[in-house]
Amino acid sequence: MNLQKYTLLFFFFLITSHSFSQNLKALVGGTLIDGFGGTPIRNSVIIVEGERIKAIGQVGSLAIPAGAEIISTEGMSVLPGLWDMHVHLMLNGHSDYTHWDSTYIDVFESVIMPSSAHQLLMAGVTSARDLGAPLEASINVRNRINKGEIPGPTIYVSGPFIQKAPYPNTEAFRWGVNGAADARAKVKKLIDAGVDVIKLIDQDQMTLEEAQAVVDEAHKYGKMVVGHSHRPDEIRIGLQIGVDNFEHTGLSSAPEYPEDIMRMMKERAAKMNLGPLFWTPTVEGLFNYEYVRDNPEKLDDTSWHLGLPDSIIRDIRASLRFPGRMSYFQLTPVRKPTLDRKFAQLKESGVVMLVGTDSGIPMKFHSQSTWNELDVWVNHFGMDPLLTIKAATYWPAVAMKVDKDYGTISEGKYADIIAVRGDVLRYINLLQDVDLVMKHGKQVK
Repeated sequence: MNLQKYTLLFFFFLITSHSFSQNLKALVGGTLIDGFGGTPIRNSVIIVEGERIKAIGQVGSLAIPAGAEIISTEGMSVLPGLWDMHVHLMLNGHSDYTHWDSTYIDVFESVIMPSSAHQLLMAGVTSARDLGAPLEASINVRNRINKGEIPGPTIYVSGPFIQKAPYPNTEAFRWGVNGAADARAKVKKLIDAGVDVIKLIDQDQMTLEEAQAVVDEAHKYGKMVVGHSHRPDEIRIGLQIGVDNFEHTGLSSAPEYPEDIMRMMKERAAKMNLGPLFWTPTVEGLFNYEYVRDNPEKLDDTSWHLGLPDSIIRDIRASLRFPGRMSYFQLTPVRKPTLDRKFAQLKESGVVMLVGTDSGIPMKFHSQSTWNELDVWVNHFGMDPLLTIKAATYWPAVAMKVDKDYGTISEGKYADIIAVRGDVLRYINLLQDVDLVMKHGKQVK
């Protein structure tokens, strides 16, 4: 073999070796909380090859491949990227929905939703479920994120709500149904467009045939139905027709879920052949309203400015000038005391609770909402931190039927990993400032 060929082979092996080493990362030294809810692994080592996790072990027992990029997690808690199972990318904390929708709907896809997605990712949310937005914008933003064109979590979208009749001037993201055939046709249109879930609301205003048609059509194509649960009959009918996942605690200022609803929930939770009944309480917005009202300095946190032009930032800030005057929250001080009982009832019923926030509602920003939900679960409702993290990692992936790829730090899954400095199991609010975010093996923060 001549000198030229030797030289070419040398450079080929040099480039190949460099690419291989660049493709390998090792997160070394942190306390690993893998998402399954078991005992954390101290002095952990996580080997990432490309987009996925290759091996997990401990310092001294798992060898780090030569040439791997070493990322120190010493003194840190390492856990799966968080999920937020109820966000609204088309909203960003503005207090006046009517003004927001009419003013910004033309830039939902190009500005607002990408901004919301980027904020979520920087907050350590690597997967999120967007429940309610114009169809084309939802699909396009999700697809652009998946292609790596814009930063954001892996997004699962519902597109428009399905309900009996859309509220005035909301037809772009709320679709009404008139009869069972129309209900099936609307659901089929969403599924054909590529949505991941179906969002059902006001099912207590539909005929039973219409509501059942929504669920049956969605299930026919393997799509879960997420049901609003603000009123007692929304829950009763939702349970009767087979809704898979309920949202919110609901029932306004009523002190607890009625006995017949609790009985229905327990009966449904007992049916193992149907899988878990999921429930996303979304409590932090209600729970924290009075604190934010009385301590509005929180609203000055500039993390929610990310990706927004100055004109929109000014508009949002102006809308939040008088937090105590917002009609959206006037009943909240009466509703808040009911949360303890309702949260306890949900735990007693056997449902599997998921972390979700309603992020985007007035004064609730995508950069802040998710950690607040975990904080309330742990520090007020007394949930075990490991199980709370599981409700924000493992169980959401199971609910969305993607647990083969997401939800835990385990071999073969995508390397969606976050880390915070300190002991997150003792101080869950450390999640308000995530130090490291890795999505699909790429460190983005």
